[in-house]
Parts: sequence; C-alpha cells; structure tokens
Amino acid sequence: MTSPSSENNTSDMSLLTRDIRRWAQELGFQQTGISDINLDNDEARLMDWLAKGYHGEMHYMAEHGVKRSRPDMLLPGTMRVISVRMDYRPDSLADEQAVLDNPAQAYISRYALGRDYHKLMRKRLQQLASRIEKAVGEFNYRVFVDSAPVLEKAIAQNAGLGWQGKHTNIINREAGSWFFLGEIYTDLPLPVDTPEIENHCGTCEACIDICPTKAIIAPYVLDARRCISYLTIELKGLIPVELRPMMGNRIYGCDDCQMVCPWNKFAQQTTEADFVPRNGLDSATLIELFNWTEEEFLTRTEGSAIRRAGYENWLRNIAVALGNTSKTESVVTELKNKTSHASAIVREHAEWALAQHI
Repeated sequence: MTSPSSENNTSDMSLLTRDIRRWAQELGFQQTGISDINLDNDEARLMDWLAKGYHGEMHYMAEHGVKRSRPDMLLPGTMRVISVRMDYRPDSLADEQAVLDNPAQAYISRYALGRDYHKLMRKRLQQLASRIEKAVGEFNYRVFVDSAPVLEKAIAQNAGLGWQGKHTNIINREAGSWFFLGEIYTDLPLPVDTPEIENHCGTCEACIDICPTKAIIAPYVLDARRCISYLTIELKGLIPVELRPMMGNRIYGCDDCQMVCPWNKFAQQTTEADFVPRNGLDSATLIELFNWTEEEFLTRTEGSAIRRAGYENWLRNIAVALGNTSKTESVVTELKNKTSHASAIVREHAEWALAQHI
C-alpha cells in the first residue's frame, strides 16, 4: 500500500510537471515531454548501425560506448529526461524548391540560416532548469543540445514528442519535423509521458525516393556516409567523386527528405527572431559566397552553425555546386581562380568542377 508521504510526493511531482510544461512554453518551446531512461532497444540498433560503419568519420559516435544509450552513465543518478522541441522554420524565407531549382543559387539547410540553435536552446533550457531549482531546491541535472552523447531522437519519441520517421527524423502529427530537440537529464522522479508507439509513416516512402544520394538505404536506416549533411558538414577532406554530381547546389546540409514529407503540411512557422535568415543566405548565389574571403566568412557566420564546416570545406562545397551548375564565363573564371588556392582540398574540388564544364 502506498504511504501518505509517497502519495504526497507523487502529487507534488505531478504539479511540478504541469509547471515545467508551462515554464517551457513561456521560454519558447512548443512541446515538452518526460521519459524514463530505458533505451535498451535503441542501444541495440545503435550498436548495429555503428558496427556497419554507417557513421563514417563521425568517430565520436562510437568513442563514448554505451553512454549515449544509458543516461545514468553520463550523469549518475539520472531517473528522467525532460525533452523539448522548438520550431525553427521561419515564415520570411525563400522557397526551398525554388532555390534548389535555380542552379546558380546556394542551398543551405533551413536550420542553419539564422543564429546557432545550440546557444539559444541551451540558454533557454538552463533557464528552465533554474526555474525548477527555484521551485524544488537544489537537484541534480544537466542540460544538453547536441553537446554530449545523447540519443535525442529516441528520447524524444519515448517522451511522446513524435515518432522516428523513415528518414530517421522525429515527426509530430501536429507539427511535422521542422524543429530542434533539447534535453535536461534529472534525478527528479517526475511522472513519465506515454511514448509515441504507433508509426504514422504507413506505406509512404517519399523521403527514401527523394534522397539525392540514396543515403536512406532502407526504411529507418541512414548511411551517413552518403548523406549530404554529412558530406558538407562532418566530412573532412575529399568528397567522394561519385557523389558530387548528386549534391546539386546543396552547400550546407540537405532538407529534401523533410520537404517531401506529407506531415510537414502541419509544420508551424517559428516566431523566434534569431532563426530569421542572416546575410541573405536563403537566396544567395554560389559565386557570391565563393568570393567570400576567410575574414568575411568568419564575420558573416559569427554565431551561426555554419561555422562548424570551416572556411576550407565551405569553399570545397561551393566548388562542387559550381561544377553542377550551368556553364557560364563567370563560373569558369571563378573556378580557375580557385585552382591556385592555398588549400589542396579546395584546389582538387575546383579542378573537378572545372572539368565538368570542359
């Protein structure tokens, strides 16, 4: 039989959970869910994925072992995970398909057009944790936004924020998939939410069919080594020659699988001013960006996720896109100029691109 003190504690945690959802909404998060830390099934899938080498050069995926799937190893004492999502697609945005259909323009993944979401969300999550601390006193917690080995998609699904689609992104029935995820690991015994058990993708395989490089090799299985997001951001060095023509004008990330997903007709526009595109990056031309000096790159991407790629890979990616665009005198001239660049990587990709126009 449950003791009165236990009943009171359960009631207190339920009231606290209600407050947490309200505080999170006030801080700009569109949804909050709470899960336990059981990720056994997801751990098995992760280990299989790593064993097949689908993570490519993302060695950090394997270096932490099972810490990614065992939250209490990363933060001892963890009992629950508070999972949040935040919409990021702004209304004032050049049409994605129109940019992709114009080979002279540069396509940058919609999440990277504004301020770096890591900083914004981490600050908001810390504010949420501080509110909780003010209400209950000191407690053990840690805030995460892509900042440690965390299985954020599996956690979000377990917290009821959506289901993992065939493209491996989380999809929400009322909000599509254009949103970021963040977590707070905590030792508070909060009541957990019902996980999204049912998968609502049905027989649809639009994301698999649309993938430019066929990186989604089977439903729910992504070979990152072929993914344009990996190739343009994570991969250092040479992009495989056979994949370059498939990249089109995508110079930082790729959104094709989200653009084609039927559930994104329900996607909500963000109200966050920090996610509004900067420096006209949603409609910039390839040549315009190819002419940025390293100083200009660092200045114009300050506080942006694009910094992650680095200037050398920025030029590498644009060179590939210029190899895939229509031949013009200006394109040929700009590529020739980069064949004498100080970076061997930039030179190689510029030479390849130039060869596409001969």
